[in-house]
Amino acid sequence: MDMVRTLFRKYDGQPHRLVEAVRLGEDEHGLWVGSVPGTRGQVADGSWRTIDHHRVRLFPHGQWWSALFNDEPHQTAIYCDITMPAEFGVDSVTAVDLDLDIRLLRDGTVRVMDEDEFHEHQVRYDYPPQVVATARAVCDHLAATITTTEPFVTAYKPYLELIRSLSS
Repeated sequence: MDMVRTLFRKYDGQPHRLVEAVRLGEDEHGLWVGSVPGTRGQVADGSWRTIDHHRVRLFPHGQWWSALFNDEPHQTAIYCDITMPAEFGVDSVTAVDLDLDIRLLRDGTVRVMDEDEFHEHQVRYDYPPQVVATARAVCDHLAATITTTEPFVTAYKPYLELIRSLSS
């Protein structure tokens, strides 16, 4: 079982989230990694949290987002982070988190999250205008299509099944 170090940083380079995830495969959508219950992840303040459910994450090549697909019964089905395009190493992936997030709840509700943080960080980190415009456009596009387009409809399901099978 190959592991992948997944690191999200803020625009100033500070670590935001770190998880050692299982490499599940790669397809036309990008690199898929997964976590089983009990996996630990480090958050921005340096503390560690334990993941309590199966989940898979997609890091698409050249795209300004990453998506987390949570197993049931987690109330959030899909959580999309708006990021700068991920950088892929041999056994690592690093992405710059741009604060905006899209959350698809199990009941079909789509919510754009953390717009206040996005505005605050535009000032604090001096996001270039093109970064602001791209992040906003990608967020708007994903919020409008997360319930109707791949990889959000079915592409993640075999990877979620795979991560479930690894802990059974």
